[in-house]
Amino acid sequence: MSRRRIAANGQPLTTAQQLNNLIKSARDIMRKDKGLNGDLDRLPMLTWIMFLKFLDDMEQSGEKESELSAERFHPAIEPPYRWRDWAAQEDGVTGDELLKFINQDEAILPNGMKGAGLLAYLRGLQSTTGRDRRDVIANVFRGVQNRMINGYLLRDVINKVNAIHFNSSEEIHTLGHLYESMLREMRDAAGDSGEFYTPRPIVKFMVTVIDPQLGETVLDPACGTGGFLCEAYQHLSEQCRTVEDRRILQERSIFGQEAKPLPYMLSQMNLLLHGLEFPHIVYDNSLNVRIQEIGDRDRVDVILTNPPFGGEEERGILSNFPEDKQTSETALLFLQLIMRRLKRGLKPGRAAVVVPDGILTQEGVASRVRAMLVDGFRIHTVVRLPRGVFEPYTRSSISILFFDTNPPEEYVWYYEVPLRPGIKAYTQHRPFTYEECDDMLLWWTKRKETERAWQVPKADIAAHDYSLNFRNPNIPNNSRFPSPSKVSTSLVGILDKLKRIADSHTALWRQLESNNNKAYERPPLGELLRQVKREEILKPDMEYAVLAMSWYAKGMYVKHRKLGREIKAIRLYRIEPGDFVYNRLFAWKGSFAEAGEEQAGCYVSNEFPTFQIVDSRVRAGYLWAYFSQPALWDHIEGLGTGTTSTSRLRLKEARFLSLAVPIAPEDIQNDLIKLLRDSLELEREIKKLAETQGQFLPAVLERSLPLEFD
Repeated sequence: MSRRRIAANGQPLTTAQQLNNLIKSARDIMRKDKGLNGDLDRLPMLTWIMFLKFLDDMEQSGEKESELSAERFHPAIEPPYRWRDWAAQEDGVTGDELLKFINQDEAILPNGMKGAGLLAYLRGLQSTTGRDRRDVIANVFRGVQNRMINGYLLRDVINKVNAIHFNSSEEIHTLGHLYESMLREMRDAAGDSGEFYTPRPIVKFMVTVIDPQLGETVLDPACGTGGFLCEAYQHLSEQCRTVEDRRILQERSIFGQEAKPLPYMLSQMNLLLHGLEFPHIVYDNSLNVRIQEIGDRDRVDVILTNPPFGGEEERGILSNFPEDKQTSETALLFLQLIMRRLKRGLKPGRAAVVVPDGILTQEGVASRVRAMLVDGFRIHTVVRLPRGVFEPYTRSSISILFFDTNPPEEYVWYYEVPLRPGIKAYTQHRPFTYEECDDMLLWWTKRKETERAWQVPKADIAAHDYSLNFRNPNIPNNSRFPSPSKVSTSLVGILDKLKRIADSHTALWRQLESNNNKAYERPPLGELLRQVKREEILKPDMEYAVLAMSWYAKGMYVKHRKLGREIKAIRLYRIEPGDFVYNRLFAWKGSFAEAGEEQAGCYVSNEFPTFQIVDSRVRAGYLWAYFSQPALWDHIEGLGTGTTSTSRLRLKEARFLSLAVPIAPEDIQNDLIKLLRDSLELEREIKKLAETQGQFLPAVLERSLPLEFD
């Protein structure tokens, strides 16, 4: 008689908790193997091991069904390579014998015969049609390697995984979510913000409003773990009524492509978990095709995707695109691909695409790609999401573009999703929920202007260099400031000054950016700055004023004054007026500043790289103002190493010094410095008024000027 597993609080463990514990135990074992390099190796290892267990459970279920129907069953994996043959027995093959069986091209098999090793066998699987589970397995294992070097630890991991039973519908459902969490951890470990997991509520909302119909083809050209495709599959499966409907769903509905091996493997398994018997997922870069050669047979009805952004593609990939639309920004390349792959004609194709807000405003290639979209497609909706929805992968502002191949209309609808009441930001522990889409879903089919929804004429979009970044006009002062009726006359006056500063700030940056490829030189910071380290070994009885830096380029302040013996660090670094300083840990949150006279003789820790200007054409204050732009923080986040989820995303000096900065004329530099200092001074006045009047102004103080203006 089996006993239910019990948690520390005396309650029975849920299936999810049991699976989490099993996976955690397996990963703890893998940490002892010196052949693995952190989670970047452990997660792929665990994934392919679980994949084989899952396949064997599926095959055994298929065999039982065939016996009941008196039909012949054709297994994808033959003995002795099935999980049950070599892995299911706890005291089965282990140690060096296990490693040889898995790794070698030719090995002694568990049945004592000589033959191909496990991975070699799996890579060589092939069907007669090229369209069954054997081909899926071969594709999955083409890039798989066993990196564990201790066969006994590997046996322990296999025994843990063997306790997972994939014939339980509850476990299958739970495991799909566990796989997505595993990918999140892998990306955290890699510090890779160019690709990020799309929260399930956003995926479900996008699928719901796009509403794919049975018989239509659905594509995700950058499918990752297959989240969009799984949701689309479930949406379509609810429409199946007959055997023929089910055949259409299985064979002609869901398509994807993924360029990286681990997400590719996860997408295959995720779709198999959800019931798609032969996932049509191509293991290749979707951009690896000449865009002009995409014809009608390559087009689909629906595209749902969150393409990677901010990455860099090989020169050969860029050559697949028109010369005037080649860019290292992968999101723009994918946007061109998506436009090309949508069906045209009597049944227009439609798309929902997640994009970083920088794509909506950037000039040059971005402007030309947006012009293609605005003039050649019907962009019917731009959904603006609140910051933090995609934590911990990125703090970038994110929007969703909904468009189709109908002729353009005269207006584009915008909908701004509000932050959930009672919170200041979304986090991993306070995530965005599907219920927060309810109002938007009600509005979707009965559109009218509201506090959150507004229209922008297509002519206005074209007149603003095809920018798609339009502020909500229905909330007073862009909702950054409280209503004038709720604040004092003095505060209203300050807000008016801030608005004028914002307008000037925007105009100057536009002037700078519109000319930076023509009139202004853009050297890397390494040519403008020299790092300095005025190191001081702490003396126990000497008092030190230790500086910290505010986020969002708000400057430096004295965090504490302590005696040397009270400070944990052994050494600090002295700051002098005119230094330019940033915080390695929070550069992605705009932690940059110029040291002023008030910082003379103060100290910082080693996490605050400090620089002197070596080129008289630039001022430290100008660099401070330059790095007050949120669009730059999004780019810097992509350069960081580490993870935002543990606040350890560092911008190392080499990458910082590689950033190119336009050398603006002296008058523009001076104007930008003045605007920065004036806005910070006005912010201090706002805080003082708020304190004296007992008012708290989160919309102003959370991320106030000059940083939110663009």
